[in-house]
Amino acid sequence: MPYLRLSSTLRTLSVLAIAGIFLVTYQPRAQQTATPPAEKSTADMSDSDLIVLARGNNINVCADLYNRAKGAFKDGQWDRALELTAGLATAPTSKTEHTHLRGRSRTLRAVIFAGQIKGNMALAEAYAQGAEKAKKPKFKTAYHGLQNDYLQAAAHAALGLAETVHLIVPHRETATAASRPVRPPSSHPYTIPLEVSVPPGESPGEIAALAWVKKGGWIESDQQQSAAADSLRKGMDEALEEVVSGDLAKARTVFADGPANMDAAAYVIFLAQELAEGAIVFDRHHTRDPQKLKMLCDEGQETLQAALAILKVHPDADKEKEVQKLQGKFKTLLASG
Repeated sequence: MPYLRLSSTLRTLSVLAIAGIFLVTYQPRAQQTATPPAEKSTADMSDSDLIVLARGNNINVCADLYNRAKGAFKDGQWDRALELTAGLATAPTSKTEHTHLRGRSRTLRAVIFAGQIKGNMALAEAYAQGAEKAKKPKFKTAYHGLQNDYLQAAAHAALGLAETVHLIVPHRETATAASRPVRPPSSHPYTIPLEVSVPPGESPGEIAALAWVKKGGWIESDQQQSAAADSLRKGMDEALEEVVSGDLAKARTVFADGPANMDAAAYVIFLAQELAEGAIVFDRHHTRDPQKLKMLCDEGQETLQAALAILKVHPDADKEKEVQKLQGKFKTLLASG
């Protein structure tokens, strides 16, 4: 009968369905559980992903981030190195195992900002002279625009340096700039770790394109970009020379084997000197910003107080003379700003 045939068919389908459910439900656990995706190596991560991951304060991730920043410095990728170290430099102090990464990130940033000030100011000065001597109005206008661009870049670096020095120098209390006490250094020689890899190759000497610009000659955009890269590289090399109180050859030797413990007094004096150069960016001959000029001068003078505190425990007549010279320079900058 049709009814019986239909019922038999339904019974068969029902048995097959139940069997299917049973097989899906009770299949071996090894087949039932999907294999989790392999964790992504930090080496394969983008900079932005690694920066986000480092916020968890995992020491290995933070170390990877810092090593990537060192590599960027060596490759001449200054802005990238700054981006990679921004979080490390301001990390909380609660995790003692991160102290060395935090300190080295700050000193790396200080050197980069100092080099950027030098390189950008050299470019701004060259284009200012070019604008003055160029005969065609369109060249004058273009050079004035470039001068302004590089002055703004130097100003940005100067403010970055001031912020970084504020983190580095071993004294800060919530008082006025004039009355903040300086933490007395210990009786042991006080050193600051500095770890960089000097970019390979010869440092640019006189940059021919900029020499031509200073005479009023015109250079095309590709030459402008090349001159900018050379000027920044030259500024960075000069910063490295100054931080070791010598020349680039000495810097290569000092940093060849990894981190170097810099004499704190010399290093703090170096920071004050770079703050003085940064303050010039804001004087009446450049961006004309008295408030920022005063801020950098105040920071510089306070930094010199830290240097004097170190020298009180570890006397050095030559360094004391450097401090006095810089104190006079800051007073002159404030008076003429």
